Amino acid sequence: MNLTYFNTGIYTVRDAARLTGVSTGRIRRWLRGYRYRSRKKAYASPPLWHGQWEPIDRSLALGFLDLIEILFVDAFLKAGITWTTMRQARERAQEMFKVSHPFCTNRFVTDGREIFMELHRKTGEPSLIDIVKRQHVFVQIIKPFLRELEFAEHSGLVGWWPLGEKRHVVLDPKRNFGRPIVARHGVPTEVLASAAKAAGSVAEVARWYEVTEVEIHDAVEFEQRLAA
Repeated sequence: MNLTYFNTGIYTVRDAARLTGVSTGRIRRWLRGYRYRSRKKAYASPPLWHGQWEPIDRSLALGFLDLIEILFVDAFLKAGITWTTMRQARERAQEMFKVSHPFCTNRFVTDGREIFMELHRKTGEPSLIDIVKRQHVFVQIIKPFLRELEFAEHSGLVGWWPLGEKRHVVLDPKRNFGRPIVARHGVPTEVLASAAKAAGSVAEVARWYEVTEVEIHDAVEFEQRLAA
């Protein structure tokens, strides 16, 4: 077993799609690139970034930082930022921060708007005007992540709390290969949610796994969100 797996997290494309809500096809295109034709000409779009893992048995494998990068890319595309500008913003951030996954850095939370302002001055892209003129628009785009991502001062991104940091569900790349768990006891949310459904008693499951009923309720809520 590669010991790095214990620190980086490892997910299949299907896992990543389930956790982020982004389709498997889009994730593969972002990490593998793709070819397309326009007006009888063939074009190739290179990968937006290279994943933390080399393919395993020819299948893409993703790390924890890949997972969070997917969330940010999806959020900006939904906000109307074009694919070209997204690529340029990511490349600029990567150059500035000297890291492989720039959207996963705390610096991007504070400096990201400046990057888009810089690109707007160069390209004049209309969809960037609001970000340039109004700080709250940029904050609105990344707001869901501000309460969910945990950064450590010297080690960068260390956790994703998908229900918020005051709740009990966390994805920590150093625990359970980065799979969702209840933070205090480390039991996978999928296990607790399945057990609660099968037993029909939260109190009984809490006794089986020696966790609190609140942890089980959070695990069930999280798994239900993924299934919705």
